[in-house]
Amino acid sequence: MGSGCSSPSISQSSSTCLAPNWATSPFQSQESQSNSLNFCSATRFLEPHLRKSSKIFIPKSPFSAVSSLKCAKVHKMQTQVEYSVRTIVDPHDIDPKLLQKLAYDALVWCSLRGLLVGDKSSERSGTLPGVGMVHAPVALLPMSFPESHWKQACEVAPIFNELVDRVSQDGEFLQQSLSRTKKVDPFTSRLLEIHSKMLEINKIEEIRLGLHRSDYMLDEQTKLLLQIELNTISSSFPGLSCLVSELHRSLLQQYREDVASDPNRIPINNAVNQFAEALAKTWNEYGDPRAVIMFVVQAEERNIKTLAEIDALGELQEDGTLIVDGQAVAVIYFRAGYAPNDYHSESEWEARLLMEQSRAVKCPSISYHLAGTKKIQQELAKPNVLERFLENKDDIAKLRKCFAGLWSLDESDTVKDAIERPGLYVMKPQREGGGNNIYGEDVREALLKLQKEGTGSDAAYILMQRIFPKISHSILMREGIPHKEQTISELGIYGTYLRNKTQVLINQQAGYLMRTKVSSSNEGGVAAGFAVLDSIYLV
Repeated sequence: MGSGCSSPSISQSSSTCLAPNWATSPFQSQESQSNSLNFCSATRFLEPHLRKSSKIFIPKSPFSAVSSLKCAKVHKMQTQVEYSVRTIVDPHDIDPKLLQKLAYDALVWCSLRGLLVGDKSSERSGTLPGVGMVHAPVALLPMSFPESHWKQACEVAPIFNELVDRVSQDGEFLQQSLSRTKKVDPFTSRLLEIHSKMLEINKIEEIRLGLHRSDYMLDEQTKLLLQIELNTISSSFPGLSCLVSELHRSLLQQYREDVASDPNRIPINNAVNQFAEALAKTWNEYGDPRAVIMFVVQAEERNIKTLAEIDALGELQEDGTLIVDGQAVAVIYFRAGYAPNDYHSESEWEARLLMEQSRAVKCPSISYHLAGTKKIQQELAKPNVLERFLENKDDIAKLRKCFAGLWSLDESDTVKDAIERPGLYVMKPQREGGGNNIYGEDVREALLKLQKEGTGSDAAYILMQRIFPKISHSILMREGIPHKEQTISELGIYGTYLRNKTQVLINQQAGYLMRTKVSSSNEGGVAAGFAVLDSIYLV
């Protein structure tokens, strides 16, 4: 889950206002520069996006007039590496009859292959299998994406997996890094309280499972692939993302001559199987064939257990076994619990503590959850902090290469610059699930308000560099109707990690999620109606 930096995220994680996602030659000549960016002032870090003129460079659209954006001053710059993203086919050039055929066949495919979601307009949706279903919001054709950046994103996935595990074991680092946030953010405070109790009783998680997703956007001016956030809880859409890749591959094969494209340029996406395999192997490592895997969900989803039900039906045995409704639990997957509104009363917090005290494998454990917070992301971007957790210098350099600018609000020079040029920044609270970030002129107003109040509430936020991605043309499908739009995209790379004591059993890149939205939107949730599921076409 999470929120992003330039193009607000498109699922439960959010990215930010305008930007896409995920090492090869295009970065070699920039390595020294990239690795030093995080150590510079905000002004120098954001310099490629500035010029004397106050206008923003945006490619002209054949679909609609482009209004001025209230954000950073950007100019088109020359880079050391020639960069050109070829679209598969310009939607503006597609014959209307061909477009209707593509759309119709896509809808048939979605219906037959289960690329479906519940229809919110149907009262019975979710009450019975197959009742009240509609096709998932999708792009009709895949999005072109540079193969070199795709390889870079895949390469760093196992390194980020290892980093999360290392950070989660450093209780002092987590507590100290979030100490100021704890004072002004009640939700983070409650999470830290549970974490502190686990430290006090020296609770050891011998089996650790991580199902992660790192979200990226490709900055148009610097040609750098920059990380928006790293999700360690409820990394959504591994199932539907695989189906979208198959849909696009099928359409490109069927209409190969019409769209002049190679379906084999769409990477194989096996995210759902790899997530399932990681859960199954974790269950096996737990060693009790009678135990179950339990999904913790939000109340309105109606499937498996809610936090309140776990509190009511759960008990902890002397050996640490968690029993819920008479069944031993081997693995707990959190589809809920990442946002304050998942905790309606003390009952939900009691359930979270009960699960954490148990020997069931939590995905994520409280320490993994905290390792994925915005503040920890910002702390890890500081000079010499990665060295606290990783020894390999090449791995450290690869991670730093994709770090965007991140600053705490106690850095007065950066805050001053953000007030003067708010369009270059995104202001992010310690929240997951989208819709929480602050953009544009609202950044200035929020910062001035915090300064005036002087209550220390600024510790609840970080500042992040705003990413400006390439604007492309896409056909977005909702409710069976194709729409030609100007869009931006965000790439999420899934990762699976499993360790039992000192033995690492799984550490790999595990598929991907591409999300595309209208470029004018600061919001980006698929479920919220701002974005659609997409796939990538390597160029």
